[in-house]
Amino acid sequence: MKKFWIVFKKELIDTLRDRRTLLVMVLIPLIVFPLIFKIVTAITTSHVKKTMEKKLVVAYIESRPASGLFDLVREESLFDVQTGLNEEQIKNGIETGELDFGLVVSSGFVAEIEANRPGPLKLYFKGSEEGELAKKRIDKVLDKFEDQVLSERFSRLNMDRSIASGLDITIQDVASMQEKIGEKIGGFVPYLFIIFCFLGSMYPAIDLAAGEKERGTIETLLVTPVSRMTIVFGKFAVVFVAGMASVILGLVGLFFTLKNMGNLPIEFISAFLKGFEPLTIVSVLMLLVPLSVFFAAVLLSISIFAKSFKEAQNMITPLNFVVIIPAMIGMLPGVKLDALTAWIPVLNVSLATKQLMMGDADFTLLAVVYGSLVVLAVAGLFFCGYWFKKESVLFRS
Repeated sequence: MKKFWIVFKKELIDTLRDRRTLLVMVLIPLIVFPLIFKIVTAITTSHVKKTMEKKLVVAYIESRPASGLFDLVREESLFDVQTGLNEEQIKNGIETGELDFGLVVSSGFVAEIEANRPGPLKLYFKGSEEGELAKKRIDKVLDKFEDQVLSERFSRLNMDRSIASGLDITIQDVASMQEKIGEKIGGFVPYLFIIFCFLGSMYPAIDLAAGEKERGTIETLLVTPVSRMTIVFGKFAVVFVAGMASVILGLVGLFFTLKNMGNLPIEFISAFLKGFEPLTIVSVLMLLVPLSVFFAAVLLSISIFAKSFKEAQNMITPLNFVVIIPAMIGMLPGVKLDALTAWIPVLNVSLATKQLMMGDADFTLLAVVYGSLVVLAVAGLFFCGYWFKKESVLFRS
């Protein structure tokens, strides 16, 4: 054990001297990611606010403006109402961005309304993300007008308006804010943790094996009175620590970013932070420990096989997709942790973390996830040790 600690300390010091490792392991999770998160949130919030406060250019066509809708539209202070256009001009104007919306009221609109039938009209808009946001504003005006029409209609018929309602539904949403937030963004957080875990392990693994082969220092290490298994476990431990440190620093960065973001609703922040209670954090880290062991073993094995730092990078780069794709699948709506997904590496961690954040964990499935990850981790670790013993691999040139 003493020899293991000597090797571990030696490799850890070498790792901490490498700027690339420090950049990926410390700077990105602790500073860069929270900064990006804050900038993206600020830009999104500003964009939504700007869209909702923007003055909209609305084209209005009605052969005989007697419906009252024209007055309602014109009363909106942030609507610039344009008349005298035809439908083709409205379409072209929306395509070119000169118009935001077009309302075309049919010639028989008033007659239909007076006959107690729905009044036909057309709403032209561009179905972009910004257009959908702005459409909510015109929808409010149309809803207000419809409410007026119905009120007048029932008054004219001397009827209680509630007669049109067949049901009196009281909606009670039993889902907590934590469950809603966990379901919506619970897949995004584990995705980041998995990526940090992989990237945090990658550069130390490359440097401690392929890097040493390239520098010619691995031979010196092998002639020391230490067994090869002790050397490989010392290197592996450093790679594992680097991966877990990257995850923990990412968690710390995310926590403090959310705590200091004043432009998010307090209910959102409190519910999100509730998803990171001590028990949840410990549970997530327990899931990431065997995954990090597996990542460290696989990355170190590839690095041992590679002849140079560059070759190791080229061999490991495709693995990013093997890790990213299952993690991204975990973000999709409807994909849940079940008896099948609990056995799929990476995806199971993503889904289990989402379940933990929602506060709705199935401990039987969590046990399956953890057991499958431990099996993978042990297999990866023993393969790494076996690979390091083979001189045809270790001195491959």
